[in-house]
Amino acid sequence: MIKFRLLLWALGLLMKKGAKNNPDFQKQLEGKDFAFQLQTEGAGIVRQYVIKDNKVKTKGKAHKEPKFTISFKDAETGLAILTSKDKNAFMKGIQDKNIVISGDLSLVMWFQGISKYLKPKKKK
Repeated sequence: MIKFRLLLWALGLLMKKGAKNNPDFQKQLEGKDFAFQLQTEGAGIVRQYVIKDNKVKTKGKAHKEPKFTISFKDAETGLAILTSKDKNAFMKGIQDKNIVISGDLSLVMWFQGISKYLKPKKKK
């Protein structure tokens, strides 16, 4: 449970860092103004991410009007899917009903697209 919370927090940190230092990621933020959240079912664990003015802000609580929400069955499932090396883990999670998505699917696709910018750089 703590690992999942830490992962959601770290995701926010990587997004903030990308917004400052990564020109490709910065392009993805241009013109965006919305909030989304990642959580466990029933919002036992929840973190909001607010994209506005080419910046990312994050808080460890629910947002009043997220444009989309990705709910994982539980913290263990969320951790496993978000850290999986399998490119199909997310889709499989949806098919197996371990992930429930609500809201704007085009923004969910945007989020999946930016995930490639959020992987820590490998040290050479």
